[in-house]
Amino acid sequence: MGTSTSTTATTARARLIEMARHNMAVVESGTLEQVPEVMRLPAERYYDEDRWRREMDRIFRRMPLMLAMSCELRTPGDFKTLDVCGVPVLIVRTDSGDVRAFINSCSHRGAVVVTESAGNRKRFTCPYHAWTYDRDGSLVSVYAEDDFGGIDKTCHGLTALPTGERAGMIWVTLDPDSPLSIDAFLCGYDHLLAQFGFESWELYDQRTVIGPNWKIAYDGYMDLYHLPILHRNTFGSNMPNQALYYAWGPHQRVSSPDPGLSRLDAIPEDEWPVERLLGSVWTIFPHVSIASFDGGGGRGVMISQLFPGESPLESRTVQNYLMAELPPTEEMRKAADDQFRLLKYVVEEEDYATGLAQQRALRHRPGANVLFGRNEGGGQHFHRFLDRLLDTDDSDLPALFRSMTTEQGR
Repeated sequence: MGTSTSTTATTARARLIEMARHNMAVVESGTLEQVPEVMRLPAERYYDEDRWRREMDRIFRRMPLMLAMSCELRTPGDFKTLDVCGVPVLIVRTDSGDVRAFINSCSHRGAVVVTESAGNRKRFTCPYHAWTYDRDGSLVSVYAEDDFGGIDKTCHGLTALPTGERAGMIWVTLDPDSPLSIDAFLCGYDHLLAQFGFESWELYDQRTVIGPNWKIAYDGYMDLYHLPILHRNTFGSNMPNQALYYAWGPHQRVSSPDPGLSRLDAIPEDEWPVERLLGSVWTIFPHVSIASFDGGGGRGVMISQLFPGESPLESRTVQNYLMAELPPTEEMRKAADDQFRLLKYVVEEEDYATGLAQQRALRHRPGANVLFGRNEGGGQHFHRFLDRLLDTDDSDLPALFRSMTTEQGR
């Protein structure tokens, strides 16, 4: 590990310790910082079609999106395809070990080049006319080239998309000409996420859950207020309803006051286990949640990728179950399966079922507002940034992210 990488890791760990100390202080004092006032938002923001189209254009089609985990593309030639807000995307690990992403569309007539969802290939051949591309997206072969006519192959590769790999995750921007770099977008948040070490983790399971408007779903990522109520029959009966929020640009960590952290004081700080420092929910704007858990199956996380559906009233969430190590015994595998099954049930039958009913009810209350309390600062921060982003032109995106503080928000 190079000096700069080592320094970054040391700084990130120090930041995790600082947040743990803050958590301890909150527990000891019995007081919780709150935002100054209650926020009111027009309920129509969750179902208005014009606003939803602006969100698709100004958020999901121009913000870097976390579309894959590094462990899904371990070796050269590994690829993944997916449709993101109507854009077909191909992600591939190249021969050099880098990751690149392209619009999955042939430069000949626009046909989808790769129809499989994942696999490993040396070449990608369009099923329509057999034009062939290499792992770098370059056009290497034109079927019956003498009959087709001469073209400059170097000008007809796949359309590349801005791509970055950080902290064991892969970000892709759907706008090929985006002026916003992925590093500027992350605001240093990836240095904290790197403490998980996801590069060496294993993808254990993956499922898709259908849900409500994407913002209703995202609101739930940062909401601990509902845990002992909505989830009282599953896991939330003894959960606190209070939250501590820390922000890096639009990205946020939400933690609950944890009395158990005080036990760390019995050992030196440099021996504090990183898994204890990383507990809580980490959100990546505009569509990812990372929730940690430890059970009989071993250390794991659920990484949820939230994507808008085909209307304002629907979304889909890909639940990725990652484990630090694959369970070595049948008993541990069963425990992991049970854990993941419970998490799917909680999201699908409790969170999203409530959200779907919520949006149906809101549509019958013209002029209604939804409220975010002084104890729901994370939701307030999310919606304020959303409004700023919708009003920001492409050329001003870098300045917007530079203007955002990278200090913790409480």
